[in-house]
Amino acid sequence: MLVATNVCGMSSLTHSGHCSWDTCAPNLSVYAPPSDRSSWGQSVGDADTVLIAKGLIGGLFQVALFAALLLIPAGTWEWPRAIQFLIGYGVVVEISTVALAIANPASLEARLEGPVSRKQPMADRIATGLLIAAILGWFIFIPIDVFHLQLLPTPSLVVSVFGAMIGLAGYCIVMIALYQNQFAVPIVRDQSERGHALVDTGLYGIVRHPFYAGFLAMFAGIGLWLESYASVVALLVVLAALVFRMMVEEDTLRDTLPGYVEYMSNVRYRLLPFVW
Repeated sequence: MLVATNVCGMSSLTHSGHCSWDTCAPNLSVYAPPSDRSSWGQSVGDADTVLIAKGLIGGLFQVALFAALLLIPAGTWEWPRAIQFLIGYGVVVEISTVALAIANPASLEARLEGPVSRKQPMADRIATGLLIAAILGWFIFIPIDVFHLQLLPTPSLVVSVFGAMIGLAGYCIVMIALYQNQFAVPIVRDQSERGHALVDTGLYGIVRHPFYAGFLAMFAGIGLWLESYASVVALLVVLAALVFRMMVEEDTLRDTLPGYVEYMSNVRYRLLPFVW
């Protein structure tokens, strides 16, 4: 969901802890983006234009996918909230793609890796497939609820605006997690050949899977902006798929990432501080 999508625009939506989405990140105390790319004042031309182009195209494809998932089941283009969401999301994704390419191109490059690999454990292939199916189904459910089922009362404008703010905050958390993790590939696999190291600072010092935390907040905000309380409840299905994915990731990390067992003891919470 984010920047730099791959197959069906969904690989950016399937990321988690230290080895795939949020994982296998370098320790921030020793890692810094290359000096010739670290200044925000540098021009976009200093970044890899091919890398940026791939990210921008991926972002546009993702917006197109979301448009199809929302507007086709709705049966109409006359859905102002959905159109506003698609435009706003597209602008934010494209801007953040360029920003990430300048600030930490390694993170953007990691997001461009394919969602399937021979090194990917079978358990993660299953977990990734379930997660993608849950996300696609969740988006399709929103217009069905808004235009047909209307299972719950329509959120007020105040609630919808609050939802938009939550969604934007969630997206910011996602982008910070990506910036802090240059090994945020879309799959679970051993990345020791890339020299990955444990990160336990920043967002990763608060929860073990900050990307997923931001991801859920963003989706909850989207559901409220699109005027569907039921879609927020339906996020429980996505959460279940995420929990399964996190279990697969953590099993892999315990075996492949030095220090991860101790990290789990020091950072007890996976998604929400003091809760879980």
